[in-house]
Amino acid sequence: MDHAGTIHIVASSSRERATLARHAYDLGRHAELYESSDELAVRAPGEGLVLVSESEDGGRSERLIEALASKGCWLPVVAVSETPSLEHAVAAVKAGALDYIALPFSTKALASKLATIEAEAAAIAASRRRAIAARRRIEELSRREREVLDLLASGQSNKLIARELGISPRTVEIHRHNMMQKLDCDHSAAAVRMSVEAGLEPSDAGEQTSPSILGLPSDREGKRKADGLTAS
Repeated sequence: MDHAGTIHIVASSSRERATLARHAYDLGRHAELYESSDELAVRAPGEGLVLVSESEDGGRSERLIEALASKGCWLPVVAVSETPSLEHAVAAVKAGALDYIALPFSTKALASKLATIEAEAAAIAASRRRAIAARRRIEELSRREREVLDLLASGQSNKLIARELGISPRTVEIHRHNMMQKLDCDHSAAAVRMSVEAGLEPSDAGEQTSPSILGLPSDREGKRKADGLTAS
């Protein structure tokens, strides 16, 4: 059974899995081992922390976060790499990884990192789970309902939304009513707050948006965190 102390280790190399598991055991943690991101995503554990060994060409941590999020699951993810690069570090952090650590590292260094990460993880997890839930609901909206939500979130009135979309104010009211029912919001402020929590880009007027379900930090946040990355 999973518990908060579990470290989920994803690495294609049995040597790397064994090395990372040894660090986990030295910290008194239970370790669950996976050969691939897909193997972990199928299980989608509800608790714990993930150490994912980044592939040489990068992207493994991003794919893992996306796969977990598509199942409504968010876990704190730490990318580790024997061939660290700033480019891969920035990409991992932007995708939602909480840190990017160069291998090899000592158990003491890992313990220090995990203490910092886990102190932040609860608040971040709550925020990202709200974002995932909001995005799932927003994905159920029709194209027109999504456009009405976007314009409502930008502060426009029904009359201005009607002018922008080339429809009547009465039609806007109908789309707005349907949109709020689907989002289970009883007033406009709640719908706008859900849109903000989801952190989605405005939909294109010409086609239905298929927003990523990832809990992505902003570019500014990603760059700020990536600038502070250091090898352990």
